[in-house]
Amino acid sequence: MNPFFETYDTTFGTIPFTKINITHYVPAVTRGIEEAKAEVDALVSNTETPTFQNVIEALESSGETLTKVTSAFFNLNSAETNDEMQAIAQEISPLLTAYGNEVAMNTGLFAKVKAVFEGDQSNLTTEQKTLLEKSYKGFSRNGANLNEADKETLKAIDSKKSKLSLTFGEHVLKESNAFQMHLTDEADLDGLPDGIREAAAAEYKLKFKNKSKSKEESDDSSGNWIFTLDYPSYIPFMTYSTRRDLRQKMHKAFGSKGFQDNENNNEDVIQELVSLRAERAALLGYESHAHYVLGERMAKSPSVVFDFLNNIQEKALPFAKKEFEELSAYAKKLDGIDQLQKWDSSYYSEKLKKEKFAIDDELLRPYFQLERVVAGVFKTAKKLFGITFHQHTDIDLYHGDVQTYEVKDENGKHLAVFYADFFPRAGKRQGAWMTSFRSQKMIEDTDQRPHVSIVCNFTKPTDSKPSLLTFNEVTTLFHEFGHALHGMLAAGTYASLSGTSVYWDFVELPSQLMENWCYEKDCLDLFAKHYETGQAIPTEYIDKIKKSANFMAGMGTIRQVGLSKIDMGFHSVKFKNKTQIQTQKTIKKIETEAIQGLDFYPEVKETITSTSFSHIFQGGYSSGYYSYKWAEVLDADAFEAFLEKGIFDRETAKSFQKNILSAGGTEHPSILYKRFRGRDAEPDALLKRAGLV
Repeated sequence: MNPFFETYDTTFGTIPFTKINITHYVPAVTRGIEEAKAEVDALVSNTETPTFQNVIEALESSGETLTKVTSAFFNLNSAETNDEMQAIAQEISPLLTAYGNEVAMNTGLFAKVKAVFEGDQSNLTTEQKTLLEKSYKGFSRNGANLNEADKETLKAIDSKKSKLSLTFGEHVLKESNAFQMHLTDEADLDGLPDGIREAAAAEYKLKFKNKSKSKEESDDSSGNWIFTLDYPSYIPFMTYSTRRDLRQKMHKAFGSKGFQDNENNNEDVIQELVSLRAERAALLGYESHAHYVLGERMAKSPSVVFDFLNNIQEKALPFAKKEFEELSAYAKKLDGIDQLQKWDSSYYSEKLKKEKFAIDDELLRPYFQLERVVAGVFKTAKKLFGITFHQHTDIDLYHGDVQTYEVKDENGKHLAVFYADFFPRAGKRQGAWMTSFRSQKMIEDTDQRPHVSIVCNFTKPTDSKPSLLTFNEVTTLFHEFGHALHGMLAAGTYASLSGTSVYWDFVELPSQLMENWCYEKDCLDLFAKHYETGQAIPTEYIDKIKKSANFMAGMGTIRQVGLSKIDMGFHSVKFKNKTQIQTQKTIKKIETEAIQGLDFYPEVKETITSTSFSHIFQGGYSSGYYSYKWAEVLDADAFEAFLEKGIFDRETAKSFQKNILSAGGTEHPSILYKRFRGRDAEPDALLKRAGLV
């Protein structure tokens, strides 16, 4: 029996992960595509006059089985993958792309959609009009108006693109897992806090516990430490290790992912992927891939994005240069460093921060026990939106680390299922993200509530200590939880407009807004307590957190501008021919030119950002990385509304919930934001908050 072919008889209809095995996916995708095709064929052959209900709503509700299997498979392929999963991904992605193209280029279907779009819309709700416009654009922007030959070309391009994006991610994961720095001399650990040393010793035990031991090997793992490229291992090492040579080694390993002369090199992948994206845009009548993507963004065009980035750059660059000069002078004074290198950045920044503000991550870490931070983010949500979280142990899990909760509204009514997956492992890609296993939507008169997940890579517990987070990890948790709120509080009719299904440069508003509470005493007092004594975080520490919030803000801002310009550098180029990007040197050159004047450190020839820049080559951020800074403008402006009336003001929170979180993509984001704030966002709100004006 294939679980995907049956109604889930589980708690809240959650996915029965333990009943699903690797052999179920391909048959489920195949059958799901067949069912979806049959539904589309029935829609097209319907002889009734095309209406919103028998065309747009019928199309929206098609493909239920396909949605069930793909939401399970691709989420696990990011959070709990293996070689078999990756092979299946390479097999089914072209099938899914081919099906998507078949629908998008179905002449008969497009004719019906067009008839509804050009017909009388006076009886439609605002949400229905939005869905109709989105449906029509979905066809016109994806080849419905092309001739048959060009349609075939587009299909071939899309098939290649889908496989290349998967390959890119597989290479990055393999490179990350392949590297480990095994240390056996305790002197090599100089500067590292005890908790980091203990975590590295635990990593050694984990790596070798299942390996058969030779006669020469001892079962005693003492005197062995392993550091990896996972953030909870890499970042503390780069921040605290006094061993400059080892920091250099780690930096080069981290920065050379996908850039080495081996089977995981991503340069050819990028070359072909960028060229295919440009070719596709040209085929559809767009000047570049960026022009195509930004046609459905708040920013609208590359020129608007570049103007936005240049405005931030102009104002932040003088601050960034001063910060770099200060950091360089500090390193020279402290250790006689004549030339600051990239592997020195975190180390001397942390030392300077501690000297200026008498605060650092290790001072704060004991106050941020993971379980208490999670409880704190739940309390924050309750104070703002009235929702509560109730842990469940009867929900099926895809990994033992995952925790699950039922979410209820302020009246005790079921609202959502929330999954939390916090720790790094070999089958999980790096970073942090929010996703959904099931979207919110209305099925006739029934409100199907969502199943939402956040996936992170936080510091693991050790034998002697629980998971103690850095302050940056705390803000990451609040960030991803903001995305989760967007999904959990969704209150739409259609899944494709529900929750986070909004313009890409608007989707980061709820997540980045939630980070603001991490800096507020009233919020920190809810959960920031010493893991051993239970003592609340001292007020002086909170004051220092706030005072240090803008430390190196100029350099941080310029780094984000640089990443956004790398993205635009690849994707705003006009298509010329299929050999547009011809040599491996071009990848490095494009990146170097994009960040010219923005990188203050000497170039490291062995490293590059692009070959592991998963946001734009594996995720959905191509021509959209700027959206982080774009949304920061919105979140800085939005948080001022809370500051004006109190950070837990329920009326302000209710307005944000109603007009932003619950509304999803039912209307244009600029309308929704203005409805919440009463005006457009102030462009300088971000720079003002960061102290850059």
